Amino acid sequence: MSEIVIRHAEIGDAEALHQLYSQPTPQRDTLHIPYSPQGQWLERLKEPKPGSRNLVACIDRKVVGQLTFAVEPSPRRSHVASFGIGVDSNFHGRGVASALMAAMTDLCDNWLRVERIELTVFVDNAPALAVYRKFGFEIEGTGKNYVLRGGQYVDAYFMARLKPN
Repeated sequence: MSEIVIRHAEIGDAEALHQLYSQPTPQRDTLHIPYSPQGQWLERLKEPKPGSRNLVACIDRKVVGQLTFAVEPSPRRSHVASFGIGVDSNFHGRGVASALMAAMTDLCDNWLRVERIELTVFVDNAPALAVYRKFGFEIEGTGKNYVLRGGQYVDAYFMARLKPN
């Protein structure tokens, strides 16, 4: 099995990220919608939001996963980060999500003074829930009819992880 390399996303990754999030499974399991323009990825990479980090996972130099996280800008919540993640459907089950999560939690715990990491995940996304639990995330609540997906409303869990002592 080839090694998973985590690095910061570069402008040249825009096409690969567009292709990744154009796949049915990442669209189903994230807030991305079909037919998004490739240019939106170029803009996101050119003009990142303040306090954000955009990581990609590569296998044999191919982008196979992406995780963006941002530390909250409010002084009262500057100890909190939130994130979104997507993995190429052809690379599920190969540790891509875990590698991205390990990189993010290391940055938050050891470099950025983040004490709490938050996420939202659809209640029927069992693989994602398993990865999040593996990294210490716990369900804190449920959002009913949180998102419209394929013409149906879907609930979501609000999860968080506190920095281990």
